[in-house]
Amino acid sequence: MRLSASMLCAVALGLTAIQPVYAASDEDIAALRQEMNALRGDYETKIQDLERRLQQAEQRTPVQPEAVPPPPSAPASPSAFNPAISVILNGSYAMSKNDPAAATVAGFALGEEGGRGDRGFSLGESEVAISANVDQEFFANLIVAIGGDGEIGVEEGYIQTTNLPWGFTAKAGRFFSGIGYLNEKHAHTWEFSDAPLPYRAMLENQYGDDGVALRWLAPTDFFLEFGAEWFRGDAFPAGGADDNGAGTVAAFVHAGDDIDDSSSFLAGLSYLRTKALDRNTGGDIFTGNDDLAIASLVYKWAPNGNPVQTNVTLTGEYFFGREDGSFNGVPVDYERSGFYVQGVYQFIPGWRIGVRYAGLETDDVPILLAGSVLDDFGHSPRAISALLEYRTSEFGRFRAQYTRDDAGLEPDDELVFTYTVSIGAHGAHSF
Repeated sequence: MRLSASMLCAVALGLTAIQPVYAASDEDIAALRQEMNALRGDYETKIQDLERRLQQAEQRTPVQPEAVPPPPSAPASPSAFNPAISVILNGSYAMSKNDPAAATVAGFALGEEGGRGDRGFSLGESEVAISANVDQEFFANLIVAIGGDGEIGVEEGYIQTTNLPWGFTAKAGRFFSGIGYLNEKHAHTWEFSDAPLPYRAMLENQYGDDGVALRWLAPTDFFLEFGAEWFRGDAFPAGGADDNGAGTVAAFVHAGDDIDDSSSFLAGLSYLRTKALDRNTGGDIFTGNDDLAIASLVYKWAPNGNPVQTNVTLTGEYFFGREDGSFNGVPVDYERSGFYVQGVYQFIPGWRIGVRYAGLETDDVPILLAGSVLDDFGHSPRAISALLEYRTSEFGRFRAQYTRDDAGLEPDDELVFTYTVSIGAHGAHSF
């Protein structure tokens, strides 16, 4: 605004300059200066008055009804109700020396999902995920799993808080437990095509159930998270929803940080206690308690923290468990343990190789259970896998995996080719 007044003064001086040149006296110069100052002051006064009147007018202007923002609990527009929708498609072709339907793990009573996949071509389990913020307080997520045989089931369906104070987050519904490292991750995000041997034998691949959970993220410079969960107790290794449908509890702590610009780690300790009431695994009945502890460690490396060109992920977990109760009417109290270590290396963009080794151990069983599925016949289950993977992008993956499965009493060789594609909006994966 004042720049315009100055420009006006310059114009006045310019007009003066084109007049006939004459010798100005001191009185003439003083008069001109006085006129200029008066002109400048007059314009500044008018500009200030206009600015004041504009501000008053803006304050008096009524707000139009459509401009009033909606309350926090209501979406800003109908499109805000549109959730994020994604679809995961899996397909495979498997070859194996032994019939996978007869696959066993010596010394362990397996859940229904703890066996091996089918031979030949098959459409594996596909997922449809729908998620959205409900309002300023809650997030909702539903994941429907569709089996290759057309069977449909809810894999996860829960609500989760988004605005609790002091670093707390609560969850309620059906969800995978936060124990271990792999358990909470969906199968399409696993580094290998199947779950490691301890997950197969002790958790039927992964533990998920109906329940509630509470997590606390500590206000520290490094990642430190504590969690507690309370479940219904229907899913393996539980069964029968003992204690009035609240028979399983879990707790865990996760800690992680950057080691340097190129590497980071995540460590965890977890505990799961389940109760089984007439749990049925292939006709064998167990009633009692199952306690399981898991120690996890993950290390990731990428040059300067950029994994696009090359990166390495090393993962290891150790399982220690104990079951006591009644198995087929015979009192039992035995311990078992397991582990796996694996490494995956991306050597050029899109291409990765990996190797995994896993093993299990279990106590001897009572003489009355000799020859049952709990009898390992002196055999220690082992499995080693190797993979070659090509990723077209973060949404498409093709994988070849070979496994030497020595988990049962008769070794098996298995070669599996799989593809996994993701369609639609899909959230970022965790560490």
